[in-house]
Amino acid sequence: MERNIGFKERRYIEELRILTRATALDCVIDDRFDRVIYVIRQGDMGLAIGKKGENIKRLQNVLGRRIEMVEYAEDPVLFITNIFKPAEVIGIERGAEEGPVNVLVNKKSDLGIAIGKAGCNIEKARILCRRFCNLEIGEVLLAEGSE
Repeated sequence: MERNIGFKERRYIEELRILTRATALDCVIDDRFDRVIYVIRQGDMGLAIGKKGENIKRLQNVLGRRIEMVEYAEDPVLFITNIFKPAEVIGIERGAEEGPVNVLVNKKSDLGIAIGKAGCNIEKARILCRRFCNLEIGEVLLAEGSE
């Protein structure tokens, strides 16, 4: 999937920059889950969130949608780990050459967090990995020998 940033996405990125002084590399408007997903430049995550999540709350009031933020990383494994936070991802498992990659979590409690309510977190990971890493996310699995 190619990264196309339309007028609305540019407006949302500019709104984030004005309110938080943080730089967003990309913005995805997810109508299915009624949210806006920002990919924030590495190191700008603290600025984007603000004290006690103040900037996110202000942005939600301005845009009228739920806001989610992911910190960008050049390394695909680190980027996937950032997407699934606060779940603790311990690695990714690559299957066939062009096949989907599976995400491994350490705890059973992290499995539910990684998948999300109605699959919203796994869907966010699929969208962002297609746009940035040319990877397909398969499943979220519990690592062997874990709790």
